Amino acid sequence: MTELPGLDLDALAAHLDTTRPELVTGPLSAELIPGGRSNLTYRLTDGTHRWVLRRPPLGHVLATAHDMSREHRVISALAGTAVPVPHTELLCTDPEVIGAPFYLMEQVAGTPMRSRADTAGLRPEQAATVAERLIDVLATLHEVDPDSVGLGDFGRPEGFMARQVARWRKQLDASRSRELPGIDELHTALGAAVPTAQRATIVHGDYRLDNTLVTTDPLGISAVLDWEMSTLGDPLSDLGLFVVYWQGLGGADDPITNGVSATPGFPSTDALVARYAARTGIEVGNLGWYVAFAYFKLAVVLEGIHYRFTQGGTVGAGFERIGTLVAPLVAAGNAALSEVKED
Repeated sequence: MTELPGLDLDALAAHLDTTRPELVTGPLSAELIPGGRSNLTYRLTDGTHRWVLRRPPLGHVLATAHDMSREHRVISALAGTAVPVPHTELLCTDPEVIGAPFYLMEQVAGTPMRSRADTAGLRPEQAATVAERLIDVLATLHEVDPDSVGLGDFGRPEGFMARQVARWRKQLDASRSRELPGIDELHTALGAAVPTAQRATIVHGDYRLDNTLVTTDPLGISAVLDWEMSTLGDPLSDLGLFVVYWQGLGGADDPITNGVSATPGFPSTDALVARYAARTGIEVGNLGWYVAFAYFKLAVVLEGIHYRFTQGGTVGAGFERIGTLVAPLVAAGNAALSEVKED
Protein backbone atom coordinates (compact mmCIF):
# COMPACT_ATOMS: atom_id res chain seq x y z
CA MET A 1 0.00 0.00 0.00
CA THR A 2 1.15 3.54 -0.80
CA GLU A 3 2.11 5.68 2.18
CA LEU A 4 0.29 8.99 2.57
CA PRO A 5 0.90 11.71 5.17
CA GLY A 6 -1.66 11.27 7.91
CA LEU A 7 -3.12 8.00 6.64
CA ASP A 8 -1.71 4.55 7.43
CA LEU A 9 -3.57 2.31 5.00
CA ASP A 10 -2.38 -0.92 6.61
CA ALA A 11 -3.70 0.21 9.99
CA LEU A 12 -6.94 1.39 8.41
CA ALA A 13 -7.44 -1.91 6.58
CA ALA A 14 -6.88 -3.86 9.80
CA HIS A 15 -9.40 -1.67 11.62
CA LEU A 16 -12.03 -2.10 8.90
CA ASP A 17 -11.45 -5.86 8.81
CA THR A 18 -12.37 -5.91 12.49
CA THR A 19 -15.20 -3.36 12.65
CA ARG A 20 -16.77 -3.57 9.17
CA PRO A 21 -15.54 -6.80 7.55
CA GLU A 22 -18.26 -6.67 4.89
CA LEU A 23 -17.30 -3.19 3.70
CA VAL A 24 -13.97 -3.73 1.95
CA THR A 25 -13.59 -6.33 -0.79
CA GLY A 26 -10.01 -5.73 -1.97
CA PRO A 27 -6.69 -3.98 -1.24
CA LEU A 28 -7.09 -0.33 -0.30
CA SER A 29 -5.54 2.56 -2.16
CA ALA A 30 -5.94 6.26 -1.45
CA GLU A 31 -5.01 9.77 -2.54
CA LEU A 32 -5.08 13.10 -0.77
CA ILE A 33 -7.77 15.39 -2.18
CA PRO A 34 -6.12 18.75 -2.92
CA GLY A 35 -7.67 22.12 -2.20
CA GLY A 36 -8.50 21.70 1.48
CA ARG A 37 -6.88 24.07 3.97
CA SER A 38 -8.00 22.45 7.22
CA ASN A 39 -9.05 18.85 7.79
CA LEU A 40 -7.31 16.30 5.58
CA THR A 41 -9.53 14.53 3.07
CA TYR A 42 -8.65 11.40 1.10
CA ARG A 43 -10.29 9.42 -1.68
CA LEU A 44 -10.25 5.74 -0.80
CA THR A 45 -11.07 2.68 -2.90
CA ASP A 46 -10.84 -1.11 -2.78
CA GLY A 47 -11.10 -1.32 -6.57
CA THR A 48 -14.87 -1.73 -6.44
CA HIS A 49 -16.21 0.77 -3.91
CA ARG A 50 -15.24 4.41 -3.39
CA TRP A 51 -15.25 6.36 -0.14
CA VAL A 52 -13.92 9.57 1.34
CA LEU A 53 -12.03 9.64 4.64
CA ARG A 54 -11.74 12.78 6.79
CA ARG A 55 -9.28 13.36 9.64
CA PRO A 56 -7.88 16.43 11.46
CA PRO A 57 -4.78 18.22 10.16
CA LEU A 58 -1.30 17.27 11.26
CA GLY A 59 0.38 19.23 14.04
CA HIS A 60 -1.09 22.30 15.72
CA VAL A 61 -4.85 22.00 16.20
CA LEU A 62 -7.00 24.81 17.58
CA ALA A 63 -9.13 23.92 20.57
CA THR A 64 -12.69 22.75 19.68
CA ALA A 65 -11.85 22.64 15.97
CA HIS A 66 -11.57 19.56 13.74
CA ASP A 67 -14.04 17.47 15.77
CA MET A 68 -14.70 14.36 13.71
CA SER A 69 -17.55 13.18 15.95
CA ARG A 70 -19.51 16.41 15.47
CA GLU A 71 -18.95 16.40 11.73
CA HIS A 72 -20.03 12.75 11.48
CA ARG A 73 -23.05 13.37 13.70
CA VAL A 74 -24.49 16.29 11.75
CA ILE A 75 -24.03 14.61 8.36
CA SER A 76 -25.69 11.44 9.63
CA ALA A 77 -28.56 13.44 11.16
CA LEU A 78 -29.25 15.34 7.94
CA ALA A 79 -29.35 12.19 5.81
CA GLY A 80 -33.15 12.04 5.92
CA THR A 81 -33.71 15.70 5.10
CA ALA A 82 -33.74 17.72 1.87
CA VAL A 83 -30.18 18.88 2.59
CA PRO A 84 -27.89 16.85 0.29
CA VAL A 85 -25.18 15.07 2.30
CA PRO A 86 -23.07 11.93 1.78
CA HIS A 87 -23.99 8.65 3.47
CA THR A 88 -21.69 8.01 6.43
CA GLU A 89 -20.15 4.56 6.89
CA LEU A 90 -17.96 4.68 9.98
CA LEU A 91 -16.72 6.89 12.80
CA CYS A 92 -13.50 6.04 14.64
CA THR A 93 -12.70 8.13 17.71
CA ASP A 94 -9.61 6.11 18.65
CA PRO A 95 -6.54 8.18 17.64
CA GLU A 96 -4.33 5.11 17.83
CA VAL A 97 -5.69 3.59 14.59
CA ILE A 98 -4.30 6.08 12.05
CA GLY A 99 -2.96 8.75 14.43
CA ALA A 100 -6.17 10.78 14.78
CA PRO A 101 -9.95 10.29 14.90
CA PHE A 102 -11.56 9.93 11.47
CA TYR A 103 -14.75 9.05 9.69
CA LEU A 104 -15.57 7.34 6.42
CA MET A 105 -18.38 8.31 4.04
CA GLU A 106 -19.50 7.49 0.54
CA GLN A 107 -17.92 9.31 -2.38
CA VAL A 108 -20.64 11.39 -4.03
CA ALA A 109 -20.61 12.27 -7.73
CA GLY A 110 -19.96 15.93 -8.40
CA THR A 111 -17.27 18.59 -8.71
CA PRO A 112 -16.12 21.13 -6.12
CA MET A 113 -15.99 24.36 -8.13
CA ARG A 114 -12.93 26.17 -6.78
CA SER A 115 -11.80 28.14 -9.85
CA ARG A 116 -12.94 29.64 -13.14
CA ALA A 117 -11.52 26.53 -14.80
CA ASP A 118 -14.09 24.46 -12.87
CA THR A 119 -17.01 26.70 -13.87
CA ALA A 120 -15.88 27.29 -17.45
CA GLY A 121 -18.14 24.54 -18.77
CA LEU A 122 -21.29 26.12 -17.33
CA ARG A 123 -23.47 28.06 -19.74
CA PRO A 124 -24.77 31.33 -18.23
CA GLU A 125 -28.21 29.86 -17.61
CA GLN A 126 -26.62 26.82 -15.94
CA ALA A 127 -24.44 29.06 -13.76
CA ALA A 128 -27.52 30.99 -12.67
CA THR A 129 -29.30 27.77 -11.73
CA VAL A 130 -26.30 26.44 -9.77
CA ALA A 131 -26.03 29.67 -7.77
CA GLU A 132 -29.76 29.72 -7.06
CA ARG A 133 -29.70 26.12 -5.90
CA LEU A 134 -26.65 26.88 -3.79
CA ILE A 135 -28.48 29.59 -1.86
CA ASP A 136 -31.65 27.48 -1.76
CA VAL A 137 -29.75 24.64 -0.07
CA LEU A 138 -28.54 27.07 2.59
CA ALA A 139 -32.14 28.18 3.13
CA THR A 140 -33.22 24.53 3.29
CA LEU A 141 -30.61 23.82 5.97
CA HIS A 142 -31.84 26.76 8.03
CA GLU A 143 -35.41 25.47 7.76
CA VAL A 144 -34.58 22.06 9.29
CA ASP A 145 -35.95 21.70 12.82
CA PRO A 146 -32.93 20.61 14.91
CA ASP A 147 -35.10 18.62 17.33
CA SER A 148 -36.70 16.66 14.50
CA VAL A 149 -33.33 15.25 13.39
CA GLY A 150 -31.90 14.63 16.86
CA LEU A 151 -29.74 17.77 16.93
CA GLY A 152 -31.62 19.72 19.59
CA ASP A 153 -28.55 19.56 21.84
CA PHE A 154 -26.01 20.19 19.06
CA GLY A 155 -25.20 23.69 20.31
CA ARG A 156 -26.25 26.57 22.55
CA PRO A 157 -27.99 29.13 20.35
CA GLU A 158 -28.59 31.62 23.18
CA GLY A 159 -25.81 34.19 23.04
CA PHE A 160 -24.29 32.41 20.02
CA MET A 161 -22.81 35.42 18.22
CA ALA A 162 -21.37 36.94 21.40
CA ARG A 163 -19.64 33.63 22.09
CA GLN A 164 -18.46 33.47 18.48
CA VAL A 165 -16.80 36.87 18.79
CA ALA A 166 -15.08 35.73 21.99
CA ARG A 167 -14.23 32.29 20.63
CA TRP A 168 -12.52 33.55 17.51
CA ARG A 169 -10.50 35.98 19.58
CA LYS A 170 -9.27 33.01 21.62
CA GLN A 171 -8.48 31.13 18.41
CA LEU A 172 -6.53 34.14 17.21
CA ASP A 173 -4.54 34.30 20.44
CA ALA A 174 -3.77 30.57 20.16
CA SER A 175 -2.16 31.14 16.75
CA ARG A 176 -0.82 34.66 17.09
CA SER A 177 2.83 34.76 16.11
CA ARG A 178 3.14 38.19 14.42
CA GLU A 179 1.66 41.69 14.37
CA LEU A 180 -1.74 41.93 12.65
CA PRO A 181 -2.65 45.64 12.35
CA GLY A 182 -6.34 46.40 12.78
CA ILE A 183 -7.48 42.99 13.94
CA ASP A 184 -7.83 43.93 17.62
CA GLU A 185 -9.82 47.04 16.68
CA LEU A 186 -12.11 44.92 14.49
CA HIS A 187 -12.69 42.46 17.30
CA THR A 188 -13.50 45.21 19.79
CA ALA A 189 -15.95 46.92 17.43
CA LEU A 190 -17.71 43.63 16.67
CA GLY A 191 -18.07 42.84 20.35
CA ALA A 192 -19.62 46.24 21.04
CA ALA A 193 -22.45 45.76 18.51
CA VAL A 194 -23.49 42.10 18.59
CA PRO A 195 -26.99 41.77 17.05
CA THR A 196 -29.85 39.71 18.48
CA ALA A 197 -30.58 36.53 16.52
CA GLN A 198 -33.99 36.26 14.87
CA ARG A 199 -34.07 32.48 15.18
CA ALA A 200 -31.89 29.48 16.03
CA THR A 201 -31.02 26.97 13.30
CA ILE A 202 -28.44 24.41 12.30
CA VAL A 203 -25.56 26.41 10.85
CA HIS A 204 -22.88 24.97 8.59
CA GLY A 205 -20.16 27.38 9.66
CA ASP A 206 -18.28 27.52 6.33
CA TYR A 207 -20.93 27.51 3.60
CA ARG A 208 -19.58 28.33 0.14
CA LEU A 209 -19.62 27.00 -3.41
CA ASP A 210 -16.47 24.91 -3.12
CA ASN A 211 -17.72 23.19 0.03
CA THR A 212 -20.41 21.64 -2.14
CA LEU A 213 -20.36 19.21 -5.05
CA VAL A 214 -21.99 20.36 -8.29
CA THR A 215 -23.37 18.05 -10.97
CA THR A 216 -24.30 19.09 -14.50
CA ASP A 217 -26.40 16.04 -15.42
CA PRO A 218 -28.67 16.54 -13.63
CA LEU A 219 -27.79 20.15 -12.86
CA GLY A 220 -27.67 20.79 -9.13
CA ILE A 221 -25.92 20.47 -5.78
CA SER A 222 -25.29 16.79 -5.00
CA ALA A 223 -23.71 17.22 -1.55
CA VAL A 224 -22.71 19.75 1.08
CA LEU A 225 -19.31 18.94 2.58
CA ASP A 226 -16.93 20.15 5.33
CA TRP A 227 -19.24 20.34 8.35
CA GLU A 228 -16.44 20.72 10.91
CA MET A 229 -17.72 24.12 12.15
CA SER A 230 -21.42 23.22 12.25
CA THR A 231 -23.53 23.89 15.34
CA LEU A 232 -26.81 25.50 16.41
CA GLY A 233 -26.81 29.25 16.13
CA ASP A 234 -27.70 32.36 14.16
CA PRO A 235 -28.39 31.57 10.48
CA LEU A 236 -27.16 35.00 9.38
CA SER A 237 -23.66 33.91 10.44
CA ASP A 238 -23.79 31.45 7.54
CA LEU A 239 -25.19 34.03 5.14
CA GLY A 240 -22.59 36.63 6.13
CA LEU A 241 -19.75 34.20 5.47
CA PHE A 242 -21.37 33.14 2.20
CA VAL A 243 -21.38 36.79 1.14
CA VAL A 244 -17.67 37.15 1.93
CA TYR A 245 -16.84 34.08 -0.16
CA TRP A 246 -19.10 35.25 -3.00
CA GLN A 247 -17.83 38.82 -3.21
CA GLY A 248 -14.29 38.18 -1.91
CA LEU A 249 -11.76 40.99 -1.86
CA GLY A 250 -12.32 42.23 -5.42
CA GLY A 251 -10.15 41.89 -8.47
CA ALA A 252 -9.82 39.21 -11.13
CA ASP A 253 -7.10 37.41 -9.17
CA ASP A 254 -8.98 37.50 -5.86
CA PRO A 255 -7.58 34.57 -3.83
CA ILE A 256 -10.77 34.22 -1.77
CA THR A 257 -13.13 33.60 -4.71
CA ASN A 258 -10.45 32.55 -7.25
CA GLY A 259 -12.52 34.60 -9.67
CA VAL A 260 -15.36 32.06 -9.61
CA SER A 261 -18.04 34.59 -8.72
CA ALA A 262 -17.32 36.46 -11.98
CA THR A 263 -18.50 33.43 -13.96
CA PRO A 264 -21.03 34.63 -16.58
CA GLY A 265 -24.53 33.95 -15.34
CA PHE A 266 -23.75 33.93 -11.62
CA PRO A 267 -26.13 36.36 -9.88
CA SER A 268 -24.94 39.29 -7.79
CA THR A 269 -24.52 39.03 -4.04
CA ASP A 270 -27.56 41.26 -3.53
CA ALA A 271 -29.71 39.00 -5.73
CA LEU A 272 -28.73 35.88 -3.81
CA VAL A 273 -29.27 37.56 -0.44
CA ALA A 274 -32.72 38.71 -1.58
CA ARG A 275 -33.55 35.16 -2.72
CA TYR A 276 -32.51 33.79 0.67
CA ALA A 277 -34.56 36.40 2.54
CA ALA A 278 -37.65 35.71 0.44
CA ARG A 279 -37.30 31.97 1.00
CA THR A 280 -36.67 32.06 4.77
CA GLY A 281 -38.47 35.20 5.88
CA ILE A 282 -35.35 36.26 7.78
CA GLU A 283 -34.68 40.01 7.82
CA VAL A 284 -31.27 40.88 6.35
CA GLY A 285 -31.10 44.59 7.13
CA ASN A 286 -28.25 44.10 9.63
CA LEU A 287 -26.34 41.62 7.47
CA GLY A 288 -23.36 43.99 7.27
CA TRP A 289 -22.36 43.18 10.86
CA TYR A 290 -22.33 39.48 10.01
CA VAL A 291 -20.25 40.17 6.90
CA ALA A 292 -17.72 42.08 9.01
CA PHE A 293 -17.62 39.24 11.52
CA ALA A 294 -17.11 36.76 8.67
CA TYR A 295 -14.06 38.69 7.47
CA PHE A 296 -12.70 38.56 11.03
CA LYS A 297 -13.42 34.85 11.40
CA LEU A 298 -11.84 34.01 8.05
CA ALA A 299 -8.78 36.08 8.92
CA VAL A 300 -8.39 34.08 12.15
CA VAL A 301 -8.88 30.76 10.35
CA LEU A 302 -6.20 31.63 7.80
CA GLU A 303 -3.87 32.90 10.51
CA GLY A 304 -4.23 29.51 12.22
CA ILE A 305 -3.39 27.73 8.98
CA HIS A 306 -0.43 30.08 8.45
CA TYR A 307 0.78 29.21 11.96
CA ARG A 308 0.54 25.47 11.22
CA PHE A 309 2.48 26.07 8.00
CA THR A 310 5.28 27.85 9.89
CA GLN A 311 5.40 24.88 12.28
CA GLY A 312 5.59 22.33 9.42
CA GLY A 313 2.13 20.95 10.15
CA THR A 314 0.49 21.31 6.72
CA VAL A 315 0.27 18.82 3.86
CA GLY A 316 0.06 19.85 0.21
CA ALA A 317 0.89 22.92 -1.87
CA GLY A 318 -0.10 26.58 -1.61
CA PHE A 319 0.15 27.10 2.13
CA GLU A 320 3.04 29.54 1.82
CA ARG A 321 0.61 32.15 0.41
CA ILE A 322 -2.04 31.83 3.10
CA GLY A 323 -0.44 34.29 5.51
CA THR A 324 -0.54 37.14 2.99
CA LEU A 325 -4.35 37.00 2.87
CA VAL A 326 -4.92 37.86 6.53
CA ALA A 327 -4.24 41.63 6.40
CA PRO A 328 -6.60 42.30 3.44
CA LEU A 329 -9.36 40.35 5.23
CA VAL A 330 -8.91 42.43 8.36
CA ALA A 331 -9.08 45.62 6.30
CA ALA A 332 -12.24 44.42 4.55
CA GLY A 333 -13.83 43.57 7.89
CA ASN A 334 -13.13 47.03 9.29
CA ALA A 335 -14.48 48.60 6.09
CA ALA A 336 -17.67 46.53 6.26
CA LEU A 337 -18.23 47.49 9.89
CA SER A 338 -17.66 51.17 9.08
CA GLU A 339 -20.43 50.96 6.49
CA VAL A 340 -22.77 49.46 9.11
CA LYS A 341 -22.08 52.39 11.46
CA GLU A 342 -22.69 54.90 8.65
CA ASP A 343 -26.07 53.30 7.91
